Amino acid sequence: MHRLVTFVAGTVVGGGAIYALTSMTREQPTKVAAPPFRTPTMPQQQQQQLPVHAPPVQLRQLVTEGDNTNNEFLKYGNPGPVSDFLLRSRYAASFNRALRNPNWVAEHLTQDNLKGTADRSSSEFKEDPLVPAQFRALLKDYYRSGYDRGHMCPAADAKKDADSMNETFFLTNISPQVGKGFNRNYWASLETFVRDLTKSFDDVYCISGPLYLPQKEGDKWMVSYEVIGNPPNVAVPTHFFKVIMAKRNNEPGFAIGAFALPNKEIDNATPLTNFSLPLEAIEKAAGLQFFDKIERKAGVVTPLCAKTECKLNHDSWKKKKPNGE
Repeated sequence: MHRLVTFVAGTVVGGGAIYALTSMTREQPTKVAAPPFRTPTMPQQQQQQLPVHAPPVQLRQLVTEGDNTNNEFLKYGNPGPVSDFLLRSRYAASFNRALRNPNWVAEHLTQDNLKGTADRSSSEFKEDPLVPAQFRALLKDYYRSGYDRGHMCPAADAKKDADSMNETFFLTNISPQVGKGFNRNYWASLETFVRDLTKSFDDVYCISGPLYLPQKEGDKWMVSYEVIGNPPNVAVPTHFFKVIMAKRNNEPGFAIGAFALPNKEIDNATPLTNFSLPLEAIEKAAGLQFFDKIERKAGVVTPLCAKTECKLNHDSWKKKKPNGE
């Protein structure tokens, strides 16, 4: 099954990156509860032979954020890393100061909160004053970079009012994306797909963000990405993820889907399911945990694509995005 997932997704996303992602879910030193839609699995005999490692006797308790300077080593400050948490009208976000990209951007979509008449024609991209100047993504970084300023929370998800829409244009909600064939096309169709889920689900939660995935070079795995700006300032992700959780009020449980797309032109004929991956694979690649308050077991979590057709309607994107946006 692992080889099948690697082949099918790898032909589109890039064999090396997908092989690395799907392999991550197999290398578990202990048996951990997994969602029923976990695709890569190991033979039962192999699983039984996995060693169980006891924690070191002198292992100290993990220090929680807030009291982590109460020791001799950090007497004069904690160097970080710091992820800026941003709570806006229509999304919450975590910003990576080193890569000048979001770590993730989270949304909650319903039919009601998608309503509105705000228009993006009067909105302008802007640097985020909530991030210290030395760590900001800058407008000039994108100038003639060859990349679009790609939204993680789409402007079309924030039609509530002008202020809400304007907040989606902060560069803390933006990543460099290939324009033709991706940001202006396939990615835009995926954004529409997420919005359309509110027609058949009462609540839709979507978390989007960048990935920096390895590729095989010779006998080594290498992570390589461009950095735009002069001087270089903003990393260009190799891939982007969308993790979606949808729920109906009259049904128990949750429908969850996870997708990782390469930051490159994608043929519209490519099925969305080609980019579907196990949730844990994206979690490990991104260093994040999604919907960790939901117990992942049969009867609680169902694959999104088993509850609805995971198919993009490219004709639904009538209004083209302006170049570079």
